[in-house]
Amino acid sequence: QVQLVESGGGLVQAGGSLRLSCAASARAFSAYGMGWFRQAPGKEREFVAAINWSGASTTYADSVKGRFTISRDNAKNLVYLQMNSLKSEDTAVYYCAAALSSAPISVGYRYNYWGQGTQVTVSS
Repeated sequence: QVQLVESGGGLVQAGGSLRLSCAASARAFSAYGMGWFRQAPGKEREFVAAINWSGASTTYADSVKGRFTISRDNAKNLVYLQMNSLKSEDTAVYYCAAALSSAPISVGYRYNYWGQGTQVTVSS
């Protein structure tokens, strides 16, 4: 069983930055590929970014490419999402997820564990 707890969400003006963190309870954290997803009101959950077990391979949604960066610290069981140049359309609840996979995964159904989410609100 893996527990994931997100933090770092909040209210920010358009053009600003936030860094989300996800703390994992997994005993073998480095065995998991990690991802970030988001869900805006009235919309389906969508993929944001993913990272493989070592941090050497990442993938991003086109909508955030060049603005967001996913990273991980296996020694601390943490994964991060650095969000720059935020836009109003980035407003959503952001979820951290873990998958038993060596590669970064962009589809939600492949993830085994999910956090409770953290709200990000970008004001224009």
